[in-house]
Amino acid sequence: MHVPSGSPVLRNARRIVVKVGSSLVTNEGRGLDAEAIGQWSEQLAALVKDGREVIMVSSGAIAEGMKRLGWRTRPKAIHELQAAAAVGQMGLVQMYETKLRENGIGSAQVLLTHADLADRERYLNARSTLLTLLQLGVVPVINENDTVVNDEIKFGDNDTLGALVANLVEADALIILTDQKGLYTADPRKNPAAEFIHEAKAGDAALEAMAGGAGSSIGRGGMITKILAAKRAAGSGASTVIAWGREPQALIRLTQGEAIGTLLVAQTQKMQARKQWMADHLQLRGSVTVDPGAASMVRIGGKSLLPIGMTAVQGDFSRGDVIAVRDADGTEIARGLANYSSSEARLICRKVSSEFERLLGYTGESEMVHRTNLILSR
Repeated sequence: MHVPSGSPVLRNARRIVVKVGSSLVTNEGRGLDAEAIGQWSEQLAALVKDGREVIMVSSGAIAEGMKRLGWRTRPKAIHELQAAAAVGQMGLVQMYETKLRENGIGSAQVLLTHADLADRERYLNARSTLLTLLQLGVVPVINENDTVVNDEIKFGDNDTLGALVANLVEADALIILTDQKGLYTADPRKNPAAEFIHEAKAGDAALEAMAGGAGSSIGRGGMITKILAAKRAAGSGASTVIAWGREPQALIRLTQGEAIGTLLVAQTQKMQARKQWMADHLQLRGSVTVDPGAASMVRIGGKSLLPIGMTAVQGDFSRGDVIAVRDADGTEIARGLANYSSSEARLICRKVSSEFERLLGYTGESEMVHRTNLILSR
């Protein structure tokens, strides 16, 4: 663990997920902090105009709802928490929309749950939507869908949600803005001998042992959730920075390579991590046979698989399932996530994308398997 002179990790990051904690967004429960959200929105807009793709994962809906409802203490009943989230989400999204619009940038509200990311089809739908928004230069503002979540598996002050979103869109970096300067060897509020950690490896077991307690009274996440979030983000090749949210121009300075906060470096390259995940954790559901031209484009050219190159469809699979791509001899040349179900694939086999709407009743992706969701077989 050392003090870096400036890291290229954030400087080279093109796709970034930024997570902001409740205490920063709501000024420890006193309502939304318009000035702070305005400053972050200004920085987000500058990053977008610099050619970067940025997603904001923001806590604060429940805390803002509590303020609007006149509640001084956080309720424990799930239906009251959901009600507070529903009320507060209105103000939270309105604030981001207003501040981003003032800086010439569009925004979009996206509410997610664990189920959205566990279900293959919803995972693929969420991924496609977020990537489309980024291509359009829009900043998605994401929060956990507290209004409909009624189980005990919560993301945890959105730290885990930030990491899952980083995995989902294959982000280069996750920036967690919090009410602490970063990670220390012990809780600096209790131990004056605690040393600041400038840089470490994401997933280092020693970090979890060092992590502190429950954090602020408004939010739910402590430093341990941030350590675990960094570990999860590293699984898809994204490095994480944990930094003080009140640091002036933090996002701009971080992306210029300045050493702010604690940098937890991912040990696996982004593409390698995704391919490993697809190869190891997803069960094969079916396959498609392709003609020699399509086989060559996939195997040698690294291109997406288009339905016009498919000659046959085998098995019963849904959108988001993993399928094999086979050549005319039946040899598996690749596998990836299907954009269409097996029944739909049979309809668009050997067809160009301009015919999809007539055949399916809607216009979806032009690819059967996009190249970013495709890995070559060994």
